[in-house]
Amino acid sequence: MAGKKPELLAPAGDLERLRMAVLYGADAVYLAGTDFGMRAFAGNFSPEDLAEAVRFAHAHGVRVHCTVNTMPRNGEMDRLPAHLEQLEALGVDAVILADLGAFQLAGRYAPHVARHVSTQAGVTNYEAARAWHDLGARRVILARELSLEEVRTIRDKTPPELEVEAFVHGAMCVSYSGRCLLSNYMTGRDSSRGACAQPCRYKYALVEEKRPREYFPIEEDGEGSYIMNSRDMCMIDHLEDLLFLSSLKIEGRAKSAYYAAVITAAYRHGVDAAFAGEPLDPVWREEVERVSHRPYSTGFYYGPPGQYYEDARYVRQWQVAAVVTDCGETGQATLSLRNKFRAGDEVELVGPGLRPFSVTVPEMTDADGLPLLEPRTPQSVFHMKLPRPVPPWTLVRRAVNLSAKDTSN
Repeated sequence: MAGKKPELLAPAGDLERLRMAVLYGADAVYLAGTDFGMRAFAGNFSPEDLAEAVRFAHAHGVRVHCTVNTMPRNGEMDRLPAHLEQLEALGVDAVILADLGAFQLAGRYAPHVARHVSTQAGVTNYEAARAWHDLGARRVILARELSLEEVRTIRDKTPPELEVEAFVHGAMCVSYSGRCLLSNYMTGRDSSRGACAQPCRYKYALVEEKRPREYFPIEEDGEGSYIMNSRDMCMIDHLEDLLFLSSLKIEGRAKSAYYAAVITAAYRHGVDAAFAGEPLDPVWREEVERVSHRPYSTGFYYGPPGQYYEDARYVRQWQVAAVVTDCGETGQATLSLRNKFRAGDEVELVGPGLRPFSVTVPEMTDADGLPLLEPRTPQSVFHMKLPRPVPPWTLVRRAVNLSAKDTSN
């Protein structure tokens, strides 16, 4: 295909998740420091971790975008210049901003760092995109509520040097571009400051004033009472429609390292196939089903996605059993345990640049070389013979239905 291949932008909630995103195929990662980011509970990066993140990503040719996309209050603005100067000194490639004052400060205190306008700014039309470009924005990240036609119009009617980014995968918010007061009102945790409690996922009932302990169900079309619960976005089957964009973004800084690895790998192969005009190998399409997720939709690209009323649980049918830390040419691997499994189990391996494959677990050995049928201690080191060599950071996973237990990201 003519033109430039879109950047694949993956989430990184901490150093482990960053390494996974980088090694599994991201062109760029986005993350946050311990302040001014929209995911207060993602783990995030201390100044020391951020320096290591930039070093690791840049060593692998991957760009680093840092979120500074909360809406700061007066009491925080005095701290922001020093934070921006630190990002400049560390060599961060871009900052993601929503507040106009923070945007102007970034131009002053981090002049060599590209400024990207966050989806929190709610860019829904080409005039808004042009205005941000006139102010110095390198990129706009579009609101998730736009149709494909609206996205195309924004691209067609904005300067070609303005980069346009849009989401292709992950959780969606019931409120417009994530600007919600419900969490603040109900729990005191402000979603616009990175601390959303996700009350839209709660199960609601009606209570009459004089009968405080009697709960009357709220049902919409007889489907249940999760009246604000949204589906997840998944555009892996439609990436050819989005190749005109500058960047394709995966949501999920609060999700696991396993999610960062598997979804990044799936979309890496999806983008490459779409750009080459080739069909996607079904094994990579299947990978998006092997992470914790809500029922999928195509977002607003082809029309409203509809809500999901049945429950707030995630589909979660696979669990990481171990991580390969080293592997020789004969397939003799050293692993670190994450969850119990035993000899005789059927497991799958997925790794950087590795097409997933299944194996039956052989008898293993512990760190001292003694026979081992079932490693049990998390993080313990053990050894296993694999049918072929695999790269470090390969994941061993097994099928286990945890959907009924999983109510988180």
